[in-house]
Amino acid sequence: MRMTPTLLALSLAASPLLANAAGFDNWPTKVSFADGTELAATGNIAYDWNNFSGDIENADAVRRKEFGATLKKKGVYDAMVYYDFQSDTWLDVYLRLESKAFVGQDIGKFRVGYMKTPVGLDAVTSSRAGSFMEFAMPVQAFYAGRRTGLDWVLERPAYLLQAGLYGGKDLQGDNPGTMQALRAVWTPVKAEANVLHLGLALSQENPRGWRDGRDVHHEATARFRARPEAGLTDLRLVDSGALVTADKVNRAGLEGIFIRGPFSIQAEALQATITREGKPDYTGNGQYVMGSWVLTGESRPYSGGGVANIKPARDYGAVEVLARYSRLDLDDADVLGGREHNWTLGANWYLTSHFKFQANYIKADASRRGVHTKPEIFEVRAQMHF
Repeated sequence: MRMTPTLLALSLAASPLLANAAGFDNWPTKVSFADGTELAATGNIAYDWNNFSGDIENADAVRRKEFGATLKKKGVYDAMVYYDFQSDTWLDVYLRLESKAFVGQDIGKFRVGYMKTPVGLDAVTSSRAGSFMEFAMPVQAFYAGRRTGLDWVLERPAYLLQAGLYGGKDLQGDNPGTMQALRAVWTPVKAEANVLHLGLALSQENPRGWRDGRDVHHEATARFRARPEAGLTDLRLVDSGALVTADKVNRAGLEGIFIRGPFSIQAEALQATITREGKPDYTGNGQYVMGSWVLTGESRPYSGGGVANIKPARDYGAVEVLARYSRLDLDDADVLGGREHNWTLGANWYLTSHFKFQANYIKADASRRGVHTKPEIFEVRAQMHF
């Protein structure tokens, strides 16, 4: 295996930071005004190198090139515009209001705009804060992505409630239809370095057909598939194919997080059912469980129903080792989408609050329509975020 010159240069460039890593946490990316309003730039750049066994072509490329801005006044509102220039995809575009500033009591936060839908714990975590380089297969397959709509979140010390209504297409002009979603999280233990999080999320999507620029009608479809937990390949070892005509897509997820000091466990079980006109319902399901140990003693931060990047307590950064098992089953009814299970080992080096390096090794095992494949993947990432 050979690391590309670009990625090697990024890695070597970080080494001088060790002498004064703490100073790199004070970046001038924000400006504050007299009334308490704060304007900030935000960004996330990640460069990946993937090495595949077998006939899959190796690759190195910029994985993410996300830039945007936030405007907020603490306790009153916050707004964000965020775009990924690498994939030409809109990310978050929203305005969120805090009820206490307007009605005198906290009855939750109300957000309108383009935002993530809540079924899939890992998917609602910021892309910059992923413990592994890519989502586990069931999250890839069943996460509904972002939608335009309205949501409400109420958080208390022992629980979090979320409800959302979404409609129309996404900002790329795809996925026409409507969706309703609910998420409930119970946190009987929620303190720094000591968390127990148990959650349930449900959604119902109603896809609809559409007409293209040539006035050709396309039936409402749904599709479940996943890459082998590597981002620089279009290969899907399991794939339901496009299922027509999709009337409803019902998603459900169970989620859990346990954090105790430098140790943590996270798991999800996800399922989605497509109701089809004139054909039997089709259901796919999958699960993953992961464990993390921060060798340098820090803990995974937790807030707002999710985790964030580890903040190093030492000049040489923080080091985390991880393991994950994931499985995905897309065989059901008349659909032979395949089955796959993966083992992943990972290591993360959080050099500062803005620089992160990741390495993952994935051993995949997939069977579809009588074809059995077992690729191995090694991937590394250099990431800068602010």
